[in-house]
Amino acid sequence: MFGMMSEHRSSHTVRVVCMAVMVSCGITLAGILGPDDLVYMTYAISMALVQLPPLLGLILGISVTAALLIGTTISDGTPNLGSAAVLIVLTVALFGIRQVIQSNAELRAARDEIAVLAVAEERARLARDLHDVLGHSLTTITVKAGLARRLLESAGEIAPAVAELRDVEHLSRTALAEVRSTVSGYRKPSLAGELVGARAALAAAEIEADLPHAVDNVPAELQEPFAYVLREGVTNVIRHSGARRCEVRLGESWMEVRDDGRGCPGAGAGGHGLSGLTERLAQVGGSLDARPAPEGGFRLRATVPPADLTARAESAAGPEPSARTEAVRASAGRAGSAAGTEAGSHGGPVGAR
Repeated sequence: MFGMMSEHRSSHTVRVVCMAVMVSCGITLAGILGPDDLVYMTYAISMALVQLPPLLGLILGISVTAALLIGTTISDGTPNLGSAAVLIVLTVALFGIRQVIQSNAELRAARDEIAVLAVAEERARLARDLHDVLGHSLTTITVKAGLARRLLESAGEIAPAVAELRDVEHLSRTALAEVRSTVSGYRKPSLAGELVGARAALAAAEIEADLPHAVDNVPAELQEPFAYVLREGVTNVIRHSGARRCEVRLGESWMEVRDDGRGCPGAGAGGHGLSGLTERLAQVGGSLDARPAPEGGFRLRATVPPADLTARAESAAGPEPSARTEAVRASAGRAGSAAGTEAGSHGGPVGAR
């Protein structure tokens, strides 16, 4: 019976017709033999609870029980409580079983959907992380390999070319290690390390670099997302901008990468890179603004509202404000003032969010 319910082989119309025939037979039998024989409607009730929506089966069971009690009271003077009890127990039991089976089916469907979503999320994470890891490393390898080739072709300068090739080898090993750690899920880039790598990559591409030398003013929870912003921004400058100069500005709650190039992102700038940065910044309450700069070139700016920094610090500190919370609140206030001053110096707020 429950196998029929799970297979759903018959159409809804066929099930309704079958139930109507069984109910009609039961009523006819009760009319011939007496209301006590309404107890044989248990078969119709069972099939209704299995084959029809649970509420309809429940209504049928209650209706038959009521008809049995009324009929036996009228005909015999006393209600047939025993048969009524059988009908009630059967109706409630089958209704409960039907609900359990339906809930289990919905639970299995929900688990399957969660598994599919988890796989999709993991694929998105791998795509984002591999882009962030390999995009920068392979761009720098390409630039250095090209520089080594030009040195050998133009003047046969062996020593500088060998130095560039050593850098290529080192970068290749580093990229391989990063890919392995990414697949393992343990990679956490360092903002200070990314600044060192960005300076070397820009120098190899013969792009003048104006980068900060310290990251102590950036809260610890923002250093990882800002490291990704720096990596993606510098990679796009090298690959797409045709710039001669790259400038990076860093505040307590914001970072900006600016160049003097063509002023439009390259063909790949709208792919995994910027969308991945947007997702990373959203995890800390931040936003990303990528657009041509008014004075020329292109600007990539990441901002985390000071209020979000304060809220995250208070959440981590617990109900009692700690010295760290007060420090972050003061830092956030200074960051808000600095961000306002920075935006004002460029003629207004920084981009639409």
